[in-house]
Amino acid sequence: MNVRLVLKDGTLTARLSGEIDHHSAQAVRENIDETAGKTKPKRLILDFAHVTFMDSSGIGLIMGRYKLMQLLGGALVIANLPPKIEKVVSLAGLDRLAKFEKDVVYDETDE
Repeated sequence: MNVRLVLKDGTLTARLSGEIDHHSAQAVRENIDETAGKTKPKRLILDFAHVTFMDSSGIGLIMGRYKLMQLLGGALVIANLPPKIEKVVSLAGLDRLAKFEKDVVYDETDE
């Protein structure tokens, strides 16, 4: 699991890639939380475009970032969910906590 963080115009985008499981989720959480705590973004986008697998640790990752953004007075957006992962996330009810966006494309010059 890898995460690349990009901050632009008050939005922190976490571009996730690989597998989200028990072993990888903690480091990703810490990385996102540390950056969000320092930058206080108005929006946090979790981009799942390059996630190949996610277990229940991914649900915890999303819920925890939702709570973090509530504390910061911001919003959580979940972007580019692969169909199988979207089904799991929706069944967990996370579509009621965060906005889902599809086909989000990023300008590579933002990096």
